[in-house]
Formats: sequence, C-alpha cells, structure tokens
Amino acid sequence: MPRAWVIHDYSGYQGLSLEKFDEETPGAGEIRLRIEAFALNWGDMDLMRDRYSFSFPEFPARIGMEAAGIVDAIGPDVKGIETGERYCTLPYFYYNRGASAESLIINARYVTKAPEGLSAIESASIWMQYMTAYFPIVELSDASPGKNILVTAATGTAGTAALEIGRLSGATMIATTRFDYNRGFLQQAGADHVFVEGSGSLAAKLHEITGGKGIDAAFDPVGAGMINQYSPALGRNSRIYFYGTLDEHFPELPIVDMFQTNAVFHPYSLFNYVEDSAMCAKGKAYVYDALASGGIAPRIDRVYPMEGYREAWDYLKAPRRTHGKVVVETGI
Repeated sequence: MPRAWVIHDYSGYQGLSLEKFDEETPGAGEIRLRIEAFALNWGDMDLMRDRYSFSFPEFPARIGMEAAGIVDAIGPDVKGIETGERYCTLPYFYYNRGASAESLIINARYVTKAPEGLSAIESASIWMQYMTAYFPIVELSDASPGKNILVTAATGTAGTAALEIGRLSGATMIATTRFDYNRGFLQQAGADHVFVEGSGSLAAKLHEITGGKGIDAAFDPVGAGMINQYSPALGRNSRIYFYGTLDEHFPELPIVDMFQTNAVFHPYSLFNYVEDSAMCAKGKAYVYDALASGGIAPRIDRVYPMEGYREAWDYLKAPRRTHGKVVVETGI
C-alpha cells in the first residue's frame, strides 16, 4: 500500500503523520503518478495552519502541490500521455489529494511533461517557483530595460526565481534580505542591488537607485512588516504583487502613497493563472525555453527521505545560509 503524509487538523506540520492508504484508480480525465519526489513550499506551511487563501473542505487531508513521478495508470478520456513517462504536477490547490505521497491521482490538465535532462528531484523543484514569478514579472509588469522591480524576502525560491527572470528580461532588480551574508547569493541570482533590512531607509535607497522615479513593481510575500517601508518609493502606475504573509499579518494598505502614484495593490495567486489554460500555456512555454537555454536552472538545497518530512520542515523554517528547494525523495 502506498503512503502519504496526512494532517488531521490545523496544527501545523508537527501534526503530520505518515499513513498507508488504498491504491486508487484514476477516473475520467485523470492519471495516477507514482511519486518519485515532492518539494516543500511556504504555501503548504500556511495551509497547515489555516492561513492560506484556501482551506481544506474536511479532514484527514494530504498536503503538497509540487511533485514529479512516473505515470502508472491513465483514466478514460486522457490523450497525449503514456504510462512510463515522467510528469510534474502544476502548482494548484488539490483539496485533499496532496502530493506529499507515494501515489497521486490528479486531473491531467494539472500536469506537464518533466523537462528533458532533469532528474526526478530537479523536476519536482521548478514549477512552483518559476511559474509564481513569471506572471507578475513578465506578463503583468512587462519586465524590460528601464523597469525597476523590488523583490522582498528574495532568498525564498519564488523571490530568487523573480530575480533570475527579471535579469533575463533586462529589468533592474532590487532584492531585500534580513542578513548581509545573503548578498553574494542574491547578486549571483540576478539582483542588481541588495538592501539589507535594518541598514537604513529602504524607501530612500529605492529613490537613490531609481533616480527618484520610484519602483515599477514590488513582488512581496512578507506582509504588514514590509509594505510601508517601500511604499514612499512607489513609482507612477506601479503595482504591488502581494503573495504571502511571512510575518503572519496582512498589511494595512499605504493608501496615501498609493493615491499619489496611482499604484495598484494586487493580491496574487498563481492558481488563477494555472486555471487559465491560455496563460498557463504561456508560463509553461517560458519555463521550458528558459531551462533549455540555460537562463534558469534548478537549485536544490537539501533532499530528505520520505520518513524525514517533518525534519525537512524544521530545516526550511530556520534561517539558512544555503538556498534552494528542499525536496523529499520517496525512494520508490
């Protein structure tokens, strides 16, 4: 019998238990993946404490949104997918069918072929971060030379992906971090400027960098503790893409600063773009092309065994001096 990590209430990852379940058969439009590896994401952490934009309809529930595995069963009405092929899940809220398991039934519209030349661990580590960053940076902000884009908490995987994508697009990328020892990593990832929190006024630094113009966009997963630090440096018609609450508090909007610059606060969820078939196709094509050209590449920090899932969360939660995806390998 396959196993899955299961949660029975909103107690956080400490309440997870590894449990066996009966093998399921895919229905119409579905496939079954034999999961080889799955990645940890901050959204999963929030979901397990009911601080996410979605909630479980009932318990027990499995968690996880990002995995890679081998197709071992195909339901009716599925075309273009063969058993034995490696596929990746696209980041989406799968309700109680989470990907932190050894076997997963999933609608075929929410999978994509594993990129050529990548291992299972690498294949499980790319779609959440690069798709999350792609839409705000490229599709919505039109990153290009002359654009100034702020990325807060930039050592997170989505933040790092935003720096990489912004660099490829020619935009000026500005990163924030809590620790000076992250400076070199962020510069290597694509940051033209790095601001260390506590080293002065972020708004003043942004005005200096942009020659007084202000930023065109902010890609921000922090919450209440950050937005007012950069809002005085919002540029004309700028946008704030808010996609998380790392400090656990929703921000109070800086209305005066937004009035003065015609800025827009955009609560951003990747799921809306995965659900849109045309936009999803654009995002997938960009990631495949950028991987093939070497413009982006998977960055793995640590790999844990299936039994080490809770320990992997302990590691992800603590301050780190190395960065990249934390991945669990099922061993099957």
